[in-house]
Amino acid sequence: MPQDSPFANGSSEEFPGFPGTTTGLTAAEASRLTGRGLWAADGTVDPDVARLGRTLATALLNDSGDAPRTLLPAELAARVEEVRDLAPPAYHRIEATDGIRLSALSLRQSAPGPHPLVVVPAGWTPHGWPLFLWSCLDLARRGYHVLAYTPRGLGAPGLPSTSEGLVDVAGPHDWADGSAVIDFAVEHLSPSAIGFLGASYGSGISQLVAAHDDRVTAVVALSTWGNLATSLYDHGTRHLAAVKALLALTGGPVETKFDEANQEILADFLADRNPDRFVEWGRLRAPESYLHLTNENETPTFFSNTWHEGLFPVNQLLETFDGLEVPKRLNLWIGDHTAPEGPGLVGTEPGRANLPLAEAYAWLDHHLKGERNSVEGWEQVCCQVMFTYATEPVLDPGTGEHHVVEEASRESRADWSRVTTGVEVFGLTDDGADGADGRLLPAGETTAPSEVTGWRRAFLAGVGTEATVMDGLMRTGRAERTGNPKTYDTRKIDRRHAVVWTTAPLTSPAGDDTVGRRVRGVPRLRLTVRSTAASAGLVAHLFDVAEDGTARIITHEPLNVYGLTPGQDRTVTWRLQAAAYDIAPGHRLMLVVDSKDPLYGDASVTWTQTALSSPQGAPAFLELPLG
Repeated sequence: MPQDSPFANGSSEEFPGFPGTTTGLTAAEASRLTGRGLWAADGTVDPDVARLGRTLATALLNDSGDAPRTLLPAELAARVEEVRDLAPPAYHRIEATDGIRLSALSLRQSAPGPHPLVVVPAGWTPHGWPLFLWSCLDLARRGYHVLAYTPRGLGAPGLPSTSEGLVDVAGPHDWADGSAVIDFAVEHLSPSAIGFLGASYGSGISQLVAAHDDRVTAVVALSTWGNLATSLYDHGTRHLAAVKALLALTGGPVETKFDEANQEILADFLADRNPDRFVEWGRLRAPESYLHLTNENETPTFFSNTWHEGLFPVNQLLETFDGLEVPKRLNLWIGDHTAPEGPGLVGTEPGRANLPLAEAYAWLDHHLKGERNSVEGWEQVCCQVMFTYATEPVLDPGTGEHHVVEEASRESRADWSRVTTGVEVFGLTDDGADGADGRLLPAGETTAPSEVTGWRRAFLAGVGTEATVMDGLMRTGRAERTGNPKTYDTRKIDRRHAVVWTTAPLTSPAGDDTVGRRVRGVPRLRLTVRSTAASAGLVAHLFDVAEDGTARIITHEPLNVYGLTPGQDRTVTWRLQAAAYDIAPGHRLMLVVDSKDPLYGDASVTWTQTALSSPQGAPAFLELPLG
């Protein structure tokens, strides 16, 4: 086979190159990218990180032998040259069953095989497969054929990484495209086994292709969803900021990116119409809907997600994970969407191993190569405990920022059911003297039922407070990941528009003087609500409050209540998002319920009154999971 043509039958195409990459990337520019993940401050893909991916792709696929050294600093150039020798690259347009052509890159091992293959569907961005190219180079260095592709419809005009067609949002066209990519790989690469590794959008596609095509041997799904319906619409609440952010990342206006049916669904969602139709649409695209197929195929599945995930909240993934009856692993990390694995995916920490990705690669090595590594001894669940890392101020003291010098602790459990070993129930009381916050009373400390029942507390709805979930998608979580969790001043939470309950300073349980409470699992809250309107929005937040009144958020969850009769009560119970969080001795647990948050579409009517109560037949409570 000629050296200048990895596929002698002409299945590869000439790579047209990316605009603006001929000047290359300097060492100083690469150094400024160190440690950065995918996201800029405004929640879009960091343009410098996108440029890094395009430059890597141009250097890799350029016919000139000295292209890597011309376009890249020495360390990056050496990696590209190494991979070009190990696994010559090729650029492709893979034809789907309906004639749509998908932009793709292959890295074909040159050593005698057979070799396993890892397919890498790109994430939901206009940049396509080059954005995660660094991880493809890592996989090639581990001995894999690699086939990365951009799902249909994603990309920007003029970029060679853009695929034809319209975005199907991980629908049946995307499943069929995944199988067409496998057909291509079987014909041209003859892999010994096939795995899928995807992050974000690519992770959902990876699961769905594996469910519908039994040729997939193993899956790695990073920052993923199990149920797209409940990821974006749950507890009667639209995750409005998430959908708006996703629509802005397709590479074009909605009218040019989606067919009429998907445009109608998205328009209904944005306008708060036909929620049942949206749920049906989301379930069609939910790997959870096809667990019976995944279980029949016995596909080992690896999940990685974050506690404060802004796009695909953790609880929906827990339900999918629980339904898997295959070899499985769930890692949960500090941060938000792709914050843990992002720097490793895009190549902004080239001299440092990225632990979330290292464990993902170990999963593939075990299930695709048969390596006896640590995977066979792993327990199913491993939780990083929020903010247990050690930090130091950065060199520039004027920023007030810190960096992590000792990683946060991790806890492994045989399965998710063993993360929570007990619960503590807190009763909620009325206001204290002079309008002070209500109290959260541990059940054993309640002296009389009248303390936690018979009260009613009201606030003016439809106005936001300082108790926001985050400053912005990806932004707050990325700061958490790097040692800078958001700090709240609980005194600034406007009690006219929220109701607040707080514990006494927490003491250590018997035999453990290092922690006030170990929160592990899914909290549950019950309240009785009435409104002067026919609907009410509630957003529950749990905070860890230090002695000085500053706080960090543990978890939260919104709930919209519809069909209320003004003046009549309705009791509601809902689950907050799962958490692993240690509250220090002397700190207090605070519950804040308000009616509005920038992340969500709420059902509140501005300046109406919402009242929360605790009737004797259904006392209000907070159930805190402990571990």
